[in-house]
Amino acid sequence: MIDLETRELEYFIALADELHFGRAAVRLSIAQPALSKAIRRIETRLGVPLFVRSSRHVELTPAGKALQEHGRHALNAVGAAVRHAQRAGDTQPHLRLVLKPGGDAGLLSGILAAYAQQPDARQVDILFSGPADRADFLRDGRADVGLLYAPFDSLDGLAHETLHAEDRVVIVPSGHRLAGRASVRVADLESETLPRWKGIPGGDGTGPEVADVVQLLQMITVGRMIGVLPRSLVEPAPAGLVCVPVTDAPPSRLVLAWVEQDRRPLVASFVAAALQATPAQDPIRHRHT
Repeated sequence: MIDLETRELEYFIALADELHFGRAAVRLSIAQPALSKAIRRIETRLGVPLFVRSSRHVELTPAGKALQEHGRHALNAVGAAVRHAQRAGDTQPHLRLVLKPGGDAGLLSGILAAYAQQPDARQVDILFSGPADRADFLRDGRADVGLLYAPFDSLDGLAHETLHAEDRVVIVPSGHRLAGRASVRVADLESETLPRWKGIPGGDGTGPEVADVVQLLQMITVGRMIGVLPRSLVEPAPAGLVCVPVTDAPPSRLVLAWVEQDRRPLVASFVAAALQATPAQDPIRHRHT
């Protein structure tokens, strides 16, 4: 069996991402010759070339692409294992909650107040993330619980409780052809330009890439696209924009999520407080594990 050290994988991933020895060396805070030597040593040990090098560029071989994909997963798994072990051994841990800015449907204050009444309540550290990586914060141990939106966020490997469900609206400039409608259907949006969300592959968007709701609203204001979002994220609508309900779009659910295997009282207590603070919305609110 051929073993690679974690540091060697970090060197390889940096070069695979940058495809430039100089930039990768700066990212790793090492000298470029040391990086070149390390990469040659990895290739010799594996018995396959990982990069095609020329005087002008560096590119991955098929073997390099395979190692990039699986090596990144391996590094993430090692990092997650370390963080989970540290958290398990912390006798006075803070609880870390991840969400996107404004992504709480107005519920967060009530949830935090209810949690503060729990006899075993801890300090809550609030972490903000982009549109694509909140679930990753949970899986790799950077956060304990998260407020996610289904069906947009991947819930694979996560237990979750639905806290709130709401319809979706299309956001358009006030002069748009749909602005005066009482409601629209998904078919009414087929000819429109929708955003591409940074870090989220696939989707139906053909417009410019946006990283968050603030960028999306700016692009809608200048007429570059329209957007479809959960109602709570965009109401009241900013000046110059109009929200129109999309009657046949599936509802958006705000869920509280955590790693399935996490049985710590710290997490269970927060989940209980969140459910206490938010009214049940039968029949859709139920636990998924």
